This record gives sequence, structure tokens and C-alpha cells, in this order.
Amino acid sequence: MKFSHPKADVYVPDGSDAAAALARTTHLCVIAHQDDIEINAYPAVTECYDRTDRFLTGVTVTNGAGSSRTGPFAHYTDEQMQNVRREEQRDAARLGKYNLQLQLAHSSAEVKQPGHPGVRADLAAIFAACRPQVVYLHQPLDKHDTHVAVMLRCLEAIRALSRDQRPSRVLGVEAWRGLEWLLDTDKVALDASAQPALKLPIMQVFASQIVGGKRYDHAALGRRQANATFHDAHATDQFTEICWALDLTPLAHDGTLSVADFALAHLDRVRAEIAARLDRLT
Repeated sequence: MKFSHPKADVYVPDGSDAAAALARTTHLCVIAHQDDIEINAYPAVTECYDRTDRFLTGVTVTNGAGSSRTGPFAHYTDEQMQNVRREEQRDAARLGKYNLQLQLAHSSAEVKQPGHPGVRADLAAIFAACRPQVVYLHQPLDKHDTHVAVMLRCLEAIRALSRDQRPSRVLGVEAWRGLEWLLDTDKVALDASAQPALKLPIMQVFASQIVGGKRYDHAALGRRQANATFHDAHATDQFTEICWALDLTPLAHDGTLSVADFALAHLDRVRAEIAARLDRLT
């Protein structure tokens, strides 16, 4: 299995053939950075954990350069940080019993470039080589440029497939903008309460981020718990933790649907709902 960047990393935790592992993928998570799967798409991990009929393949598109760093990592070069983060992602894949972990090692600048040949070729090869039941991506309301760019490049790759090859379900997970404020009918609740003994360790393997100045472990658990409690004001909690997602399947299946129009329609519906409530109660 060859990818365009010489530092791309292919890791199969159980030591089996990488191409066979990719082909058997049922859950595919294509995400920007090391730790994005574990923080923002944890339900994908638990749905496949210790299962013999579900197989999670994680794809990290960028190389981990440019991340914030303090403490023991304060003087690490970008090259050193890339090496550390690559190994951390491998550790997470091993701990989470992933089917396959791919790290494509592209720079953020490359990902943000529409039509970049390496990014396009790598994503096309991945999506063509497997038939996942569900794909997890970033979502278009995110405020992180690299997250949105990775999502756009993935949608381009999916839309380039024939219709019978496109995944039946595509979800966009929250990250650098939560989704709790959207209408309930516009978002998907992903149960994040499974495998409670795994959720902290699988984030804490990313010491370069957590010790390095970003307590993603505390923040992610707090967000998930808050999502569950503030989900419904008139009902008891159905879950202890929720990750919110957008259903991006219409964007994957309809190549004429504008991503911007799709995203802004969610804002329009929130605006209309707020206006209707104020009008009704004034």
C-alpha cells in the first residue's frame, strides 16, 4: 500500500495485511489531525471495539506539524513533533483495537489547496478500496480551516466515485465548533458512553497535546456530558455522554448540492426557530 508522501505511515495493529484490512473496513474515519478520532469521533471507536464483524479504519490526513507545545515539548522542532504524534496515533490505534491506521503526512497547506494531486490521489485510493457502512468526517460549520479543508477533499473523493460505490452514510462530527445549538432535527446523537474504561486512556496517549498545553481529555469529556444533559429540557437523560454530528449523506450523494448552501441552511433554520419562539412569547 503506497501513498504519495514519503512519510506516510501504514499501521495494522494486529499485524495482518494492510490492503486486506482496508478492504474489510466497515467504519471509516477520515480526519485532519492525530487525536481527532479519539476526541471527536469516539463513538466510531466503541462501535467497533472488540467486535469481529465491525472494523474501524482511521485516516489522519495531516502531519501534526505546527501544534501548540509547552512543558517537556516546548523546544521540540516541527520534525520532532511529527515523529512524536505519529507514534502517539499508533498507540491510540493499538489501544482502541483499530482495524487499520493510515497517516498520510500531508501539510495543512497542501490539504487546503483544492486539487492538490497527492491529497487527491491518496483519498481517491482509500475510498475506492473499501466499502464502509459509515464514514466519519469533519463538518462544514467547523471553524478550523484544516478540518473544513479535509472534509471538502473527502467529499470531492466520494463524489468522484460511481453512485453504487459511495458510502450509504456520511457523518460530520463536531470539533472546533460544537453542534449542540442546532435544531434537534438537524443533528445526529452519537452515544459516547460505551467503553468507559477506554475513553480517557485513548486520549491521554497524546501527551504531546495534553502535557503540551491543551487539556483535550477534560474538555472532550465535559462537552460530551454537557451534550447529554442539555439535550432535552423535558426528559431525563437517555445517555451519559453524546457526540453530536451532522448527516452529510446528502452532500455525498448529490454532487450538485452546494456545501455552502447545505451549511447555511442550518443557520437559517436556527434563526427562523428563534424568531418564531420570540414572536410566540412576546
